[in-house]
Amino acid sequence: MNKIKLFLVDDDALFLKSLEIEFMSNGDFEIETFISGELCIENLFKNPDIIILDYHLDGINPAAMNGLETLQQIKKIKKDIPVIILSSQDKIEVAINCMHNNAFDYVVKSETAFVRLRKAIDSVFQLQKIQKELSWYMDRM
Repeated sequence: MNKIKLFLVDDDALFLKSLEIEFMSNGDFEIETFISGELCIENLFKNPDIIILDYHLDGINPAAMNGLETLQQIKKIKKDIPVIILSSQDKIEVAINCMHNNAFDYVVKSETAFVRLRKAIDSVFQLQKIQKELSWYMDRM
């Protein structure tokens, strides 16, 4: 089985490293980390399977693209890459806005965030499998 190519994007270096360690020790992932949306976008040619993207990306550089702007750029360039937004914001309006901009899921940073991220990743692959099977079935009708 191939490794899942995962992009992790967060301007909090400590959180980013802890997330990378969690994924590396709990699954078969090929991980690239980025501290800005701009760096993530520059590397989209590497075709990640999934992107986990922080909602706020202006901690280091206040002029940096935020997560929502990054999400919009990703979807313009590679609309089929599932993007999971990760945020400390526990506001329904923020989550809805992300979903309206084609985020696959929205996960609040908490002690259960990693478990929720893993479930979201599993959901991505379940959905892709169903879509392939449906496409196969529709082609034969």
